[in-house]
Amino acid sequence: MKTYYEFFAGGGMARAGLGAEWQCLLANDNSEKKASAYIENWGEDDLVVGDIYDLRLKDIKGHADLAWGSFPCQDLSLAGTGCGLKGARSGAFWGFLKIIQGLNAQGRKPQLVVLENVYGALTSHGGKDFEAIAKAVASEGYVVGAMVINAVHFLPQSRPRLFIVAVNSAMSIPAYITAATATPAWHPDALIRAYNMLPLSVKKSWCWWVLPTPSSQMLTLDDIIQVEPEGVKWHSASETQKILSMMTDVNLRKVMAAQAEGRLKVGTVYKRTRLGVQRAEVRFDGIAGCLRTPSGGSSRQTIMIVNGPEIRTRLLSPREAARLMGLSDTYLLPKRYNDAYHLVGDGVAVPVVTHIAQHILNPIIAAQGALPARKIVKGEH
Repeated sequence: MKTYYEFFAGGGMARAGLGAEWQCLLANDNSEKKASAYIENWGEDDLVVGDIYDLRLKDIKGHADLAWGSFPCQDLSLAGTGCGLKGARSGAFWGFLKIIQGLNAQGRKPQLVVLENVYGALTSHGGKDFEAIAKAVASEGYVVGAMVINAVHFLPQSRPRLFIVAVNSAMSIPAYITAATATPAWHPDALIRAYNMLPLSVKKSWCWWVLPTPSSQMLTLDDIIQVEPEGVKWHSASETQKILSMMTDVNLRKVMAAQAEGRLKVGTVYKRTRLGVQRAEVRFDGIAGCLRTPSGGSSRQTIMIVNGPEIRTRLLSPREAARLMGLSDTYLLPKRYNDAYHLVGDGVAVPVVTHIAQHILNPIIAAQGALPARKIVKGEH
């Protein structure tokens, strides 16, 4: 049985993605509300609630194969505070690193490390924050690589996220999960620029991970919308009209085009401030915008359903938000709307975790003793 620690666990969405093949030895989060959701769905045996800086090594049992850390993004986000790794929230990465260092000193170094954060982590402080993360992890004896994976490959939600995958440098790495150079599907220009800024010492320990393109048919918004929504009410006609009045001509034409199709069309609406004026922007491409937490500085998404002349609007329901993150309908959500929305909006997309596990983590573990160790060539890029 493969084992792992899940730091910044939230409601255990990495756990949901890793699945039954992986055994959780410890989950940690400092939010009591998120911990309640974790306990409801996974039990409390593995959970330690509290600040990661207060977590003691003796609280961390066993020698896990994997340490997963979806550390807070608020200070690294393009819409966040701009404090980067010096911020009170995203700076929790250093607490995570301290634990890895402590486990390493005790001979319990996790064989694999995965860090997840927002796309803005690549450009925060001109790339210095990404450099600090990569350098810190590599210095603990890991081969390090990164990918940008958008949940839209698996779910009807545009959600690009940075995944840093590190492997104990003493381990064998199957050649087919690496490439000599960056690949456009998983390594966008921002990541390549961030890599180019890394010091040579980190580049020597760098690996370009390769993933297969998902082959399953992607769901659309139509597939995840509840006919009878739970936890939300439909807006009144006047509230819907107010949303329409906030649209520019470009967005109103999108609504009229949806009406002209003469069939049910589902769209999502975001309220944004443009040139000092609050505007409503709509999309009918079957894909939701990125879910964000209510406190994240961006508005919650509104659903717009057009069926010929009829136009109805309401907030996205908690269950719909959970579906957009790949959680099953058996996953128990908090009763309060904001608590549920915050839980899922702060999480990691479940099928993305599964894809990384199936095509990178599992093959590396399976290869031990079967393949010669991959050698990092000086100056490789």
